[in-house]
Amino acid sequence: MEKDILAAIEEKKSGFSKGQFRIAKYIEENFDKAAFMTAAKLGKTAGVSESTVVRFASELGFDGYPEMRLALQDMIRNRLTSVQRIEVAKTVMGDKDTFSAVLQSDMEKIMLTMESVDRDMFDKAVGKIVNADHVYILGTRTSAPLAMFMGFYFNLLLPNVKIVQENSPNELLEQIMRIGKNDVLVGLSFPRYSKRTVKAVRFAKAMGASVVAITDAESSPIAREAEICLYAKSDMVSFVDSLVGPLSLINALIVAVGSETHDNLSETFTDLERVWDEYDVYVKNEN
Repeated sequence: MEKDILAAIEEKKSGFSKGQFRIAKYIEENFDKAAFMTAAKLGKTAGVSESTVVRFASELGFDGYPEMRLALQDMIRNRLTSVQRIEVAKTVMGDKDTFSAVLQSDMEKIMLTMESVDRDMFDKAVGKIVNADHVYILGTRTSAPLAMFMGFYFNLLLPNVKIVQENSPNELLEQIMRIGKNDVLVGLSFPRYSKRTVKAVRFAKAMGASVVAITDAESSPIAREAEICLYAKSDMVSFVDSLVGPLSLINALIVAVGSETHDNLSETFTDLERVWDEYDVYVKNEN
């Protein structure tokens, strides 16, 4: 159950013990850092025991400390500025080896993405994309490279694919103004969420198109507008967004769509190899 932690703290503050009051005060003043602390680290920082932190989470109505920490992370997901992300990253990374820590974190994001994706929703998304009259792919800001990557391969597999680009001379809404009920818009958005993406998704929905959202959580503003939601875990701690989870999900979608269009796949790539060879697109192995 989604909870507003700060509101819960304010509501129950009068009944807190001295130790719980210290935890509450620290969270209110440093919620961006507290969201990524273990119970032991939070207790040490607030000057209380780990068990006091666990009881504090229960007092607020959570099943345990991990649930409270996830709720804190959800609360701040779209609040942190780039500067705050850098400060939080210092707290989380500490003296760890940066290379190992980042790659380990990325591997965890892929595993969490595997657990987060509803397979029935995934199959439904593939079906919608394969059978659509037109497929529009939209991602802005840091999600733009994901949209370009997906669009590149979908253009090889499907006849009517359009990448909606924010650096186009036309506004986003102008690029999808003819979207209709037999079309699909694939919207990609991760914290910090782009208002332009949200507006475009709402427009597509209002026009009767099917919306497939690739985002990070149910609380995402595009998830609320989408018919199909596929959740991929991204890293919102560092000033650099980790998008390995979303990219792996997109890879899976591309392969699944390719499998559904298998009858035309070999013919398509045979023609492409001929074109690439004729126009000298790739470096050839001279040996």
